Amino acid sequence: MQETPICRVETALEILTGKWKPSILLELITHGTLRFSELKRHLPNITQKMLTAQLRELELNDIVHREIYQVVPPRVEYSLTDYGRTLMPILHAMNHWGEQHAAHMEQKEQEQKAASLH
Repeated sequence: MQETPICRVETALEILTGKWKPSILLELITHGTLRFSELKRHLPNITQKMLTAQLRELELNDIVHREIYQVVPPRVEYSLTDYGRTLMPILHAMNHWGEQHAAHMEQKEQEQKAASLH
C-alpha cells in the first residue's frame, strides 16, 4: 500500500495567514527595510501590539530580519531575509489570482443581476 504524500500547503499557509502578515510582507517587498514606526504608518489600522506579534512570528519563521541599533532612542529596522524573499513569487502569484478572482466574482454577480431582470 502506497503512503499518501504529506501536503505542505497547510505548512506554507500557517506562515502567511494572519490578518496582517500579507500586508506587512507587501510593505517590506515594496519598500525594503522599514523602521517599526514606518511600518505602523503604512498600516494605520493595525495596533502596535498586533504589529509586534505578527513581526515576531515572521521573524521566528526566518521570513523577516530584525536589526536593533544601539542608539538613543533605540532604532529597530525590519527587512525580508534572503529566505523570506523566496516568498515573493508566491505572493505575487497569489495577488494576481486574487485580482482575477475578484474580477470573476464581479462578472458573475453582474450576470446574475442581468438574468434576474429577464
